[in-house]
Order: sequence, then structure tokens, then C-alpha cells
Amino acid sequence: MMVSMLVSSVITAAGQNFRMKKSQKLNNIPLKNKLLLLFPSYINEFYNENIDINNDDIKTIDKSTIIETTINNVLSSKVDECIIVLGHYAEEIEKIILNISDSRIKIIKNDNVNVSLSHSLLNGLKHCTHDYVLCLAGDQPTISSKTYENIIDSFFKLKNPEKSISILRRKNYGILDTAEGLGMPFITSKNQLINYLDGKNDNLNPLLRKIFEDKFCFHGIKESNKLELRNINDWNEYQNVLKILNSYKYKK
Repeated sequence: MMVSMLVSSVITAAGQNFRMKKSQKLNNIPLKNKLLLLFPSYINEFYNENIDINNDDIKTIDKSTIIETTINNVLSSKVDECIIVLGHYAEEIEKIILNISDSRIKIIKNDNVNVSLSHSLLNGLKHCTHDYVLCLAGDQPTISSKTYENIIDSFFKLKNPEKSISILRRKNYGILDTAEGLGMPFITSKNQLINYLDGKNDNLNPLLRKIFEDKFCFHGIKESNKLELRNINDWNEYQNVLKILNSYKYKK
């Protein structure tokens, strides 16, 4: 029988936007933080509906942004709290987040913007109310509410959640024999993760590998759609994701 527990979420949205800015310059595109780029808010419908690419009915992009879509997908899953960590471009991003009316949202700002992902994540964790935390990045709008729910549900089915991580797979799924290549999103114990992040200034994967070496159970969750495994790091990747989304037509 699955245990029902309260779950916080932490969304890191504090990065420098370096790769996107570099690619925007190369493509002669006006510079804009990737979290503020337009993105279809209907992503969950895209995954849940029966799709027919030969249908004539195309849904076009709406006025949502990458960060709004990411937040709304999380809020539509089984989370009781949503901590959003800001750093670089905090004022611009905060204005967009404030368009979302949901009492579960709490905005946290890094005191020093020039910090690593691990520091931003730690800052968010320290403001979480609940014992278990879904961790993700603000530039993951392609991940559906369904997949977040699968990650959370599978976590509470594991024998020892205190020493477990349920994570979106990159290669294999089920019980994993390596943490190589893994990143967010994942859910784990808040206090355990704080212990690993405290005092660190690093990217996430080396920390996940260390946790794996300490005999944590890693459970890989299969994506609901291959698009969920795509990263949006630069302008070309962003355009490719939009092209995939806008190439599909809904069945009548």
C-alpha cells in the first residue's frame, strides 16, 4: 500500500543563461533569458491526448513562458509547496512568476547570485516545510505533470525512502546500477540531501554519484514522452522543441 506524504518542490531558476545568450548572439537573436521565452502551456494536453500528425488542426504557441509552464506543470502534480529559487535576472523572472496565483508558491532569492546549482538547490531546501522534496530546474517545461506524479508515486513505493531517490531516467529505468548522467528532476529526503549539499559548490551530477556510492537506492522513471528527455540549453534546442510541438495535430 502506497504511503501518502506531503511533498515540497524546489525549482532552481537562478542561472546566468550563459549558453542561451551565446547561441542567441550567434543566431543574431535579441538577448533574452531563456526562462522568459514563449512556450506552449498546453504541454500536458499534448502528452495526454491521442495525437495524429496528419490532422489539420494545429495548436499554436500561446503567451506562456518556459518558467510559467514549468511551474504550472509542477503545481498540477502532487506537490504541497513550491519553492522557486532566483538569482541572476531575479526581478525579470519574479514579475512573470507573480502572474501565477497559487498560495503554494514561495519565492526565495540567493544572497549572492554568482553561486553554483548546488548552492541554489540548498537555499531552496532550507526553506521547505516538508520532509520530502521534488527537485527540478526552471528550464524543464517539457516534463509533464504525469511524469512528476510518477516520480513521486514510485518514490513512496520504495522500501526505504530515507535512503532513496526516484529520478527521471536518462538511459535505463527501474532500479539503477549507476548515477552517471543523471540530473533533475528527482525526489528524495530533504534532510539527507541537505547533508550532501551543505558546504558544496558544484554541479549536481557529481553529488548524485556520491549519494549513489553511499548505497542509496536510485529508481529511474521512464518518461511519458521522449520530448521530456530534451534539454533547452540554447536557441537551436529551443527552436527544435517548438518545432516538434507545433508539428503535431490533435485528433478530433
